[in-house]
Amino acid sequence: MEKILIVDDDKDIQVVLSEIIKTEGYEAIVAGDGKEALKGIRAHAPDLVLLDLKLPGMDGMEVLEESKKIDRDIVVIMLTGHGGIQSTVQAMRLGAFDYLAKPFAYEEIVLTIKKALQARYLTRETKSLWNSDKRIDITKIVGESSQIKQVLSQVEMVAPTNMTVIIQGESGTGKELVARMIHQKSLRHNKPFIAVDCGAIPENLVESELFGYEKGAFTGADAKKEGKFESANGGTLFLDETTNLPLSLQTKLLRVIQERKIHRLGSAKELKIDIRIIAATNTVLSDEVEEERFREDLYHRLNEFSIKLPALRERKEDIPILAEHFLKEANLEFNKKIEGIPSKVMESLLAYSWSGNVRELKNEVKKAVLLTGSNYIREFNLPVDTVFNPGGNYFSENINGGTSFQETIKINIRMLEKEIIGKALIQAKYNKTKTARILKIDRMTLYSKIKALGL
Repeated sequence: MEKILIVDDDKDIQVVLSEIIKTEGYEAIVAGDGKEALKGIRAHAPDLVLLDLKLPGMDGMEVLEESKKIDRDIVVIMLTGHGGIQSTVQAMRLGAFDYLAKPFAYEEIVLTIKKALQARYLTRETKSLWNSDKRIDITKIVGESSQIKQVLSQVEMVAPTNMTVIIQGESGTGKELVARMIHQKSLRHNKPFIAVDCGAIPENLVESELFGYEKGAFTGADAKKEGKFESANGGTLFLDETTNLPLSLQTKLLRVIQERKIHRLGSAKELKIDIRIIAATNTVLSDEVEEERFREDLYHRLNEFSIKLPALRERKEDIPILAEHFLKEANLEFNKKIEGIPSKVMESLLAYSWSGNVRELKNEVKKAVLLTGSNYIREFNLPVDTVFNPGGNYFSENINGGTSFQETIKINIRMLEKEIIGKALIQAKYNKTKTARILKIDRMTLYSKIKALGL
């Protein structure tokens, strides 16, 4: 069970957040001030910290800095009143994961917490993989279809070179996995692999995240910070969701690729870098160029080599292989001994459209293993494909399947959200900023929803 530390001097906030956290299945720990918070971090090693900006004595900013000294990878979400947004943005530059403005909605808190915990999990998994002498042979877990064999062949060809690569494919198809494969098989394999999700960084922070900054470069820059380009020096920089980069940053990125030099914010000094760039997008990048959302000259600079990842529904022969692999993983994670997936149950996996692709399949197998009390998985409670089968009557299916009333409501709300967001994405041609405007929600909320719904 993940542990979440709540740091707030308001007892009412402590109680409300504790109840939300417990309801969602996490363990809640509370602290009323900065010193108590740091003691809690040392004693409990929480997976996540909800940290109020305004605290008696040591304020939230100081607690953030000290907590990073205790655990460099600790995930912190700042809590702030309306007047503290600017300070919270400063805190994010110092390493906070995200911020929540008070008063906050239940759904907003839960989505942000889940996103943060997923980031923590990925960080741990990545460190575990690259610190291990027995690295996973990722080629064995991808599949045996002709499409995947073609992808693996392309990886083998391009990996030993220094060519810039664009990986295109739907969300959940494994773009970062392929990028890591390229890095692992390259001459840079002993150097850093740094992944940047361009869609997850607030627009006003992208430049400082990529290029770093000097002390005093802006209000709140209390110390020098290394950017992602510097962190990746000698190795590979993976830019996921590249189309989310604002046009102003695209211009700077083009210059960096051409000159192999960067400037930290607030510095005139040039820093030479030696990196390989791998970019990824879940849209067709040439279409983004035609729509003038992506610079044509940058597109040609990045597109020295292109790899297209197939959707899972296009390579269904790989589903049994992947499902069995994820079953073994889940058995280890949950300490279970589920022996397999009967052929009749496997048919439901093969019949489903998998809008979330391999990531969605992994989540469904894990959930089924967790809920199964016998030696075999008896069923998968799969949502109905509202995006790929619009207008489908998913209400009756869930009711006829013997699902409880509350679970039926929960599933159908999720499906309705998925259908509405899916249609808006199609209308906006998968431009997330435009989609957010259509739905009248902020871009970060949309991004969280897309991830949570497997779109």
